Amino acid sequence: MRYNIEGMFQACRFLVSSRGNACSEETELEENVFSNGDYIETPFLFEQEMRPAPSNQSGLRFISGMICKSKVLRFERMLFRATRGNMLFNHAPADEQIMDPISTEMVEKIVFVVFFSGEQARTKILKICDAFGANCYPVPEDTNKQRQITSEVSSRLADLEATLDAGIRLRNKALASVGGHLTKWMDMVRREKAVYDTLNMLNFDVTKKCLVGEGWCPIFAKTQIQEALERATFDSSSQVGIIFHSMDALESPPTYFRTNSFTSPYQEIVDAYGVARYQEANPAVYTTIIFPFLFAVMFGDWGHGICLLLGALVLIARQSKLSTQRLGSFMEMLFGGRYVLLLMSLFSIYCGLIYNEFFSVPYHIFGASAYKCQDSSCRDAHTIGLVKYREPYPFGVDPSWRGSRSELPFLNSLKMKMSILLGVVHMNLGILLSYFNARFFGNSLDIRYQFVPQIIFLNCLFGYLSLLIVVKWCTGSQADLYHVMIYMFLSPFDNLGENQLFWGQRPLQVVLLLLAVIAVPWMLFPKPFILKKLYNERFQGRTYGVLNTSEVDLELEPDSARQYHEEFNFSEVFVHQMIHSIEFVLGSVSNTASYLRLWALSLAHSELSTVFYEKVLLLAWGYDNLVIRLVGLAVFAFATAFILLMMETLSAFLHALRLHWVEFQNKFYSGDGYKFKPFSFVSLTEEEN
Repeated sequence: MRYNIEGMFQACRFLVSSRGNACSEETELEENVFSNGDYIETPFLFEQEMRPAPSNQSGLRFISGMICKSKVLRFERMLFRATRGNMLFNHAPADEQIMDPISTEMVEKIVFVVFFSGEQARTKILKICDAFGANCYPVPEDTNKQRQITSEVSSRLADLEATLDAGIRLRNKALASVGGHLTKWMDMVRREKAVYDTLNMLNFDVTKKCLVGEGWCPIFAKTQIQEALERATFDSSSQVGIIFHSMDALESPPTYFRTNSFTSPYQEIVDAYGVARYQEANPAVYTTIIFPFLFAVMFGDWGHGICLLLGALVLIARQSKLSTQRLGSFMEMLFGGRYVLLLMSLFSIYCGLIYNEFFSVPYHIFGASAYKCQDSSCRDAHTIGLVKYREPYPFGVDPSWRGSRSELPFLNSLKMKMSILLGVVHMNLGILLSYFNARFFGNSLDIRYQFVPQIIFLNCLFGYLSLLIVVKWCTGSQADLYHVMIYMFLSPFDNLGENQLFWGQRPLQVVLLLLAVIAVPWMLFPKPFILKKLYNERFQGRTYGVLNTSEVDLELEPDSARQYHEEFNFSEVFVHQMIHSIEFVLGSVSNTASYLRLWALSLAHSELSTVFYEKVLLLAWGYDNLVIRLVGLAVFAFATAFILLMMETLSAFLHALRLHWVEFQNKFYSGDGYKFKPFSFVSLTEEEN
C-alpha cells in the first residue's frame, strides 16, 4: 500500500515539472501508474468520472477532456505505450485561453479524445489522465443523451449570459447615476475632512464648554472675519456668541504678500530661495523689472525677442481657456510664467535694438552709419578699417561694426564694462535694502556696523572701477583699467602716467584704498563687543532668569543684547560676525566677477546666431538649387527654435536666477520665514488638481 502511493506521487512530480524523453523515465512512470494495488485520487480529476459499464466491455469506447498544450506530446506517447498502440488519439486547440484553477494564470489548452476498447485500457487511460493533470469530462455514448446534454448546456449558457447582461446593465446604470454626483460628493467629503481636521486643532474649554482657537490673520481682514463669524452664529441659530479679539504672540507671524496673476510668478521665484521673514523687505518688487532685464542683457536680439513675444501673447490671449484645462508639467510652468515671458521678450527686443541684432543681422534702423570706407571699392574695410565722418549712430551699436576687424574687441569691451556697471548697481541696491530693513526693525547696530562699512568697501573698490569706466567712455581715453586697478593695490603711490584719467586720481585712489581697509575691521570687531557690553549692563548682578510672559516688548531690536538674556556666548557671536565679514569681503570680488556672465552669455548668443546665419542659411542660399535652399532654411529654423529660443532661453533664465538669489538677495534677505496658509476650500481644490 505505501509503496504504491509513493510511486504515484513520484510519477506526478516528474510529469508536471519536466519534459524528459528518456525511455527509462517513461518506463518508471508506466510501472508506477499500472502497478497493482490501491491508488489515491489527485485533485485534477472530477468526481463525475465515467464508471465501467459491465454490459459493454468489448465495444469501442472513448474518453474526452482537456490538457495543457505543453504536455500533449508526452501525454500521447504515454497513452500509446500503455495501450500498446491499441487506441486512437485526436486533439485540437481550444478557441480561447483558459484560466488554470491552481496558478490562476491564462494557459493554452488542448481538447482531446481517446478511442479505445476494453475496461482495462479505460482504467489505464484514466490513471494517465490523472497523472498528467488532464481534466476529463463525462460524455455519454448514447447520441440522444449527447444531444440532450448539449441542449441543456446551451440553455444554461443562455440563461447565464442573460443574467450577466442584466447585471452589467444594472451596474452601468447605477454607476452612470452615481458618476454625475461623484465629483460633488468627493468635494463635499474633502471639505468635511478639512473642517474636522481644523476643528481638531481647537482646544476644548471644560469650564466654559466652548472651543478656543488661536491663529493668524491679516490685519486688513479682521473686519471681514468678524462679519463672517457673526453671520455663522446667526445662520446656525447658536445661543452663544463667538468672541474674536487680538492677542500678542511670542512666535514670529507668517509672511503673506497679496499678489495677482502678473506678480505671483515673480513672488514664486523669490519664495523658491526662501520665504521672507515677517515684515522683511520683499525682493519680488524689484525682481519684477530687474530679472527680465538681466535676462535680456544675455539674450539681446530683437528678432528672437519678437518670437518670444508672440509665444507670450498667445498664452495671454488663451489664458481663460488654458486656466480651466489640465496641462502638463512643462506647459503648466510656461503658462504660469506667461507674464514673465512677456517682460523678458520686451526687454530682449530693447536690448536687441541696442546691440543692433536681428537674428545676428544689423540694420540701419535709426539712420545712416557714422563710418565709411576709405575708398569707393571698400576692399580694405575688413582689414584696414573704416573712417568716421559724421556724428555717432543715434541709438545702439553702429551697424558698420558688423564684419569689421575690430568687431569682436569692441563688443567684448562694451559688454564686459556694461556687465560690471550693472553688477555694481545691483549689489548697491541690495545693500541699500539692508539699510531699510535695519531701519524698519529699529536695529541701529546693523546700520552703523554693517550697512555703512559694506557700502564703503564695495564702492571704494568696485564703485571706483565703475567711475573709471564711465570716465573712459566719456573722454575716449586709452588708459588701461586693468593696470590702474592692479597697481592701486601693489603701488598706490606710483605715478599713473598715461593711465591717469582725471586730475587728483592718485590721491583719490590712496584715500579709497585706506577706507576699504578700515571698513573690514569696522564690520568685524565693534558689533560683538557692543552686544557683550549691553548684555552686561542689562543683566549684571542677576542670578535668576527672565520669566516668560504673554506681554511682548515691541520695541525690542532684533540683534540687541535683550535677545541673549538666556545665554550670551561671546565667542559664538564673534565667530558668526567674522564669518559674515569675510563672506562679504570675498563675495564682493566674486560677485562682481559673477556679473561677467552677462557679457559671456550675450557674446555666446550673438556668436551662435552668427554661425547659424552665415554657415547654414547663407551657405545654402548660395546654391542655385531649390532643394538645398529649403534644407538650409529648415536647418536654420530648427536651430533657431530649439537651440537659440529654447536652450539659450533656459540658460539665460537660470543665470539671471543665480544673479538674483546669490549676488543680490544675500546682501539683505534672510529668507527664514514661513508662508501664511489660510483655511480655504479653493486651496483644497487646487491641491487636488
